[in-house]
Amino acid sequence: MSLLQNALQSAQAATVRSAPGRSVRQRPWAIAGLLLGLLLVLVWQAPAVWLARWVASSSNGHVLVVDTRGSVWSGSGEMILTGGAGSRDASRLPGRVHWQLGWAGGAPELRLRLDCCSAGELPLRIDPGLGRFKITLPSRAEPLLRLPAAWLGGLGTPWNTLQLGGQLRLASRDFVLEWAAGRWLTRGQLEIDFANLSSRISTLSPLGSYRLTVQSQQDGLARIQLSTLDGALQLQGDGSFGGSSKGRFQGEARAAPGRESALNNLLNIIGRRQGDRSVITIG
Repeated sequence: MSLLQNALQSAQAATVRSAPGRSVRQRPWAIAGLLLGLLLVLVWQAPAVWLARWVASSSNGHVLVVDTRGSVWSGSGEMILTGGAGSRDASRLPGRVHWQLGWAGGAPELRLRLDCCSAGELPLRIDPGLGRFKITLPSRAEPLLRLPAAWLGGLGTPWNTLQLGGQLRLASRDFVLEWAAGRWLTRGQLEIDFANLSSRISTLSPLGSYRLTVQSQQDGLARIQLSTLDGALQLQGDGSFGGSSKGRFQGEARAAPGRESALNNLLNIIGRRQGDRSVITIG
């Protein structure tokens, strides 16, 4: 028997036990108790699909959670990247994503586990408030996540054309992302390594390895830096993120000496071609 059925039967039993002379006075309290019980049961048994709808809405349709099982508090699903509303591109992450919402250290904590891409559970500290929302990532020596670069193809152009191979590695140094007063603020540092990237556009494989660093500044905004760790394709760039703006990024791509012919087609697609370099502009 479900919790909802138990709540209904308990409320009905309490109404029947009431003395005839007191039933009129007690009826409002019985109804209020019934409604409160139904509300608590509804919250406790909230299906996982409710969380999936919130993720889709918050990401403007770019991140979808499908084939959900369990509840908002403890469940699983499959994660898909898409190009957003009207896009035909979609890429499914291998395996399932499992979540457990609980309480730790005096604050809510969301524990994630990805079948394909995480070493154990990934605890995310959540600090909700009036008009604000904060997520804190743990600091670890090893990467928090190891995602297949091919997953980015679901976002559409230019990722679907590049069809990347390789791996994305996510690491955090006390990184905090906060939404407050209608703007994004950050603290700490986030690193995303693009390891041993390849592309169907180029016969040269691998193209190289790269690092995208998100470093918090004193004003709460974040500086974004792209650098080349190694490889024939040389990437570099700089930008910012946070506040009320959508963010900006300016970078460029070049071929290492002697690799120009092998990377010519790729440079034409990555950005706006200017001589021997390709200019990348976002925002």
